[in-house]
Amino acid sequence: MLNILDFGKKKHKGDKITMVTCYDYTSAVLVNRTALDCILVGDSLAMTMHGFETTVSATTEMMALHTAAVSRGAKDKFIVGDLPFLSYRKALSDNMEAVQTIMQAGAHAVKLEGTSGNVGFIRHLVDSGVPVMGHIGLTPQFVHQLGGYRVQGKTGKAAKQLLQDAKALEEAGCFALVLECVPAPLAKKITEEIGIATIGIGAGADTDGQVLVFQDLLGLNTDFRPKFVKQYMDGADLVTGALDSYVEEVKTGVFPDAAYSFGAEKVAQTA
Repeated sequence: MLNILDFGKKKHKGDKITMVTCYDYTSAVLVNRTALDCILVGDSLAMTMHGFETTVSATTEMMALHTAAVSRGAKDKFIVGDLPFLSYRKALSDNMEAVQTIMQAGAHAVKLEGTSGNVGFIRHLVDSGVPVMGHIGLTPQFVHQLGGYRVQGKTGKAAKQLLQDAKALEEAGCFALVLECVPAPLAKKITEEIGIATIGIGAGADTDGQVLVFQDLLGLNTDFRPKFVKQYMDGADLVTGALDSYVEEVKTGVFPDAAYSFGAEKVAQTA
């Protein structure tokens, strides 16, 4: 299993970091059997698992519940747990309680969005023994302030600010940084100018690693397909096709046959 030092080692070796979101025990068991480096229990679970329209609806309790389930299923993976909306923007004691809840649920590190107002808290977390992953660019918890899900850093001023933010997060003690929906040339520049690993999502190929949402890359999310998502299978059709096959076999009496019934062979022999 990776630790926080391995992220920097991979960056300097040019060994790409692979990360996927995961929210439940069954999926975690499958992820644990793969070569993936690490898991993000993202607050996107508010949307993918609970049907909310944004990540704003995620709560600390919700995040802890899913983190605990993932940690039980993926015992060999490094797990990062998202700090949900406003859970780290309150009084220090409240912020620390939220972090403690996520960490004690099974996370090996926490992730929080943005730089402004967070630097001091990140330093406090790192000094307290909590590994922190930063997140800049499109920060979904700020969706209402940003006016929607938009690419960030497109102007010279905005690009300069994101580079400054990345350096500030590194200085604060973050071990890695997510760059979301950032123009590829800017993501490349940030990656080159900071010493910590960058993990991109919609940020081009020159980051130190990539992260995608589990449901998106498996083609399970049919209602949302942004430009940066590559589907590696048509999961929705495969799952619905299997369910329809089950329905058809039940209705026609094909299932369950003797192979799936208790005592059927013995009854047949007696007859």
